[in-house]
Amino acid sequence: MTIELRHLRAFLAIADAGNVTRAAARLHVSQPALSRTLRQLEDHLGARLVDRSTHHLELTAEGHTFRDKATAALAAVETALDPEGLRSWPLRLGHTWAALGDHTIPLLRRWDETHPGTPLELLRIDDRTAGLTQGRVDAALLRGAVTSPGLRTEPLLSETRVVVMPADSPLAALPRVTLADLVDRPIAVNTVSGTTTMDLWPPGARPVATIEVTNTDEWLIAIAAGRALGVSTSATPSNHTHPALVYRPLADAPTVPVVLAWREGPGHPAVPDLVALAHEILATGATGTAGATGAAGKA
Repeated sequence: MTIELRHLRAFLAIADAGNVTRAAARLHVSQPALSRTLRQLEDHLGARLVDRSTHHLELTAEGHTFRDKATAALAAVETALDPEGLRSWPLRLGHTWAALGDHTIPLLRRWDETHPGTPLELLRIDDRTAGLTQGRVDAALLRGAVTSPGLRTEPLLSETRVVVMPADSPLAALPRVTLADLVDRPIAVNTVSGTTTMDLWPPGARPVATIEVTNTDEWLIAIAAGRALGVSTSATPSNHTHPALVYRPLADAPTVPVVLAWREGPGHPAVPDLVALAHEILATGATGTAGATGAAGKA
């Protein structure tokens, strides 16, 4: 049989609702019809996508993998059928919280100068791959290890780590901070897109507690409120200044790699140009926030 877009939409509706009845109501189809559509898709793929053994449906391992693929496929179709795309085809660049740090503004300005017919849209998306695996962006600036399958990456640079703390923290008096200085304080951890986990510390000398957040805004508020300290990279101070926060170098932690990532296979034709321009901007050392990092560190 031929798999159609309705099969993908049916599966995603079930995955989002966690229940065939609610998904059927959302799609305005009958429950038996939706169940048949799901079985057709599973028969075509030769895999069970949904575990029906409980009242609340759960995706199988294959279902979780296919969810990203189906989302990306629908996003690609919607982009292709967007009438605005016939006049210009924007290049969507995702990031999770700091883009390219101090080099972000020069990158955007230089792109506008050299590619006036291709708008570069910078989108912050709170997701491990900044929306890349879901097809929401064409390329993404990512930090840390990139483990999602089906992605290509181009190394750009490595960033040193910094400690983020309230301005009235006793550690603010130190010019540099060590991992050992942090063990008796809670650490704010962004579980969705952050680069810091407890593995940063030795097994026998880890912080007393963590506060889990799901985005950068929650992370900054938890630290500014004095509920925790944070560990980030040198790109953060100039992108997230706050009068209640100060940043100090973290002396004994490994650096964090920054890569430009995109999906394997056919994609936006301007991605190679973006890779080349990113390297060019970094090679010249161009920044758009001269002095901002230093000012934040001295706050």
